[in-house]
Amino acid sequence: MFNILSRKHSQSSGQRTKPTHVRYSILAMLFFVTAFNYADRATLSITGTAIQKEFGIDAASLGIVFSAFSWFYVAAQIPGGWLLDKFGTRIVYAFSIGLWSLFTLLQGVSGFVLGGSAIATFFILRAAVGVAEAPSFPGNSRLVASWFPTDERGMASAIFNSAQYFATVLFAPLMAWIAHYYGWREVYYVMGITGIVLALVWLQFIHEPNQHPRVNELELMHIQQGGAVRTMLFKDSPSRQPSTMKYLPQLLRNRMLLGVYFGQYFINTLTYFFLTWFPVYLVQARGMTILKAGFIATLPAIAGFLGGILGGWISDRMIKRGFSLTVSRKTPIVVGMLLSTSIILCNYVDSPMVVVAVMAFSFFGKGVGALGWAVVSDTAPKEIGGLSGALFNMFGNIAGITTPIVIGFLVSKTGSFSWSLVYVGANAIGAIVCYLFIVKEIKRVEIRAIP
Repeated sequence: MFNILSRKHSQSSGQRTKPTHVRYSILAMLFFVTAFNYADRATLSITGTAIQKEFGIDAASLGIVFSAFSWFYVAAQIPGGWLLDKFGTRIVYAFSIGLWSLFTLLQGVSGFVLGGSAIATFFILRAAVGVAEAPSFPGNSRLVASWFPTDERGMASAIFNSAQYFATVLFAPLMAWIAHYYGWREVYYVMGITGIVLALVWLQFIHEPNQHPRVNELELMHIQQGGAVRTMLFKDSPSRQPSTMKYLPQLLRNRMLLGVYFGQYFINTLTYFFLTWFPVYLVQARGMTILKAGFIATLPAIAGFLGGILGGWISDRMIKRGFSLTVSRKTPIVVGMLLSTSIILCNYVDSPMVVVAVMAFSFFGKGVGALGWAVVSDTAPKEIGGLSGALFNMFGNIAGITTPIVIGFLVSKTGSFSWSLVYVGANAIGAIVCYLFIVKEIKRVEIRAIP
């Protein structure tokens, strides 16, 4: 309250005549935290080979450990969204960062456990990381909805979502360097300690718009009049918020939201192909070395990052030029997914470099079409933005479970990746079907009051 009164006093004294731009510093923080989030998820992919050699863990056991994150991340989405709506984004997200970083740190300590106990310990800690990270993306969506007007929300959502690609480019080489020169345990120590410090920094930088010490009334007016979610902007205290879980059936019965949720599942199938099987495809189907495949894998990530920024820019630009929210959001999604279907062309190309170029183009398209989080910010009911975002993220990340399994089955049965690439391309078409024929008009959902 003191900050708000001081801010108003300075404005009345003529000390500020222009709006502040605090929302951009909020977005920068979201971008870095999200990149760090994905880096923590990738620690095992960087250290897995060394862990296998040290403890004699076979590939099947390592695969089980890999799967622990996704299973528990998906299962914890709805509870995580409920916590966001109950206690607010700032506090819940800070605890989330601190907890996932602590569990990451403990994975380095668990390296001193031997044999089967090591596998069980790694599995439990990877599962704990999944649970702890559950509120992160719904929290991102919630902050974007409260800090950004509608015609800036596409770009803002695209930027924090594109951090997943940036994580591959920045943190993967860094973690590999630490593992090579200092040892695999040190990767977990560095990432864990850094994350705990990051949680404290988060508490210093992140606030609701009307509570931020550096925002002025002109920026608040710009945010509010531009369509920021008012109940997030001027929310009641958590103790007075209603229970949100009872509204879950209303979300699941809404045709538009279901189309958005299933659309995210199809889009994330492309993401998880690149995160899991793409390097293996380069080695086994295209004859590249592991080192070369690791370097080449960054190219689609860069393309996806650039596509994500472009998709958000195009969507917001269309809104500013007078197109409806529905057309402005759907156009990049549909066009991007059409571009992503080009991945099937790799079945008809012999040159490895052409294959990489096609894959990068496909992932560029996926980036352009990855506007799901912007749509969530546009459509989530004001009272339960966290729950709606969590449900969306739960549907989307089921692809993290199914994609590796389906592709592995297809490769083992056919002896090639041809049908796997068709499967990935078909999922892009599935996303198009969802947005064109199921979603219909994109608008904010109004929930019915439940006594």
